[in-house]
Amino acid sequence: MRVARRLLPAAVLAGSLIVAAPAPARIIEVGKTAEEPVPSCPPRPCQAMTRTTGYQAKVGSERETMVAPADGKIVAWTVTLSRPGNTQRKFFTENFGGPPSAGITILRPGKRLFSRVTGRSPVQPLDPYLGQTVQFPLGRALNVRKGYIIALTVPTWAPVLSLGLPAETSWRAARKLEDNGCNRLGSQTAQQNLGSVTQYRCLYKTARLTYTATLITTPKSRN
Repeated sequence: MRVARRLLPAAVLAGSLIVAAPAPARIIEVGKTAEEPVPSCPPRPCQAMTRTTGYQAKVGSERETMVAPADGKIVAWTVTLSRPGNTQRKFFTENFGGPPSAGITILRPGKRLFSRVTGRSPVQPLDPYLGQTVQFPLGRALNVRKGYIIALTVPTWAPVLSLGLPAETSWRAARKLEDNGCNRLGSQTAQQNLGSVTQYRCLYKTARLTYTATLITTPKSRN
């Protein structure tokens, strides 16, 4: 009996530890779909994302493809780049502020398509990686909450558009509808300041942005 009295509290404690064990973290590639998009260029039309922040709104029947499905941290982002020809690169560089570059931005969505910047990565030069798929690990992970948007920010230009897709596929940009703003591709609307708020009203159909982000979810208690 003396032994039994000693083992019972230990058994209860062990059971408590099992119940309290947290659910493990998951690694999710936000934006990844079964069909990999192929960016345009050098075939015509060669188009690029220019001087804005944008995110994929829909891919076919899939909505919110760049929305975080859980709380966690973004630890890397990946982009597939086309390789524009020399004349095409010269045109983009001379008209859109310099060599190709991009980073990611975390957005907290609000009402009427307004979003606030809550985090951003360093902007990376893309010239060395044209024609490749490249992953950029983040030296400092970005916090993200479930429902936040992971957007792509391009201060200059980036060949990250997959064209000629069904009309159900579309992406949004931080441009204004007024005064033909959706077609003012040279105006600087990239969201690079923490806390800034803008409206993502411009919708571009039949095109897809060729980037994803790596999310490590926050472990949660099973209680």
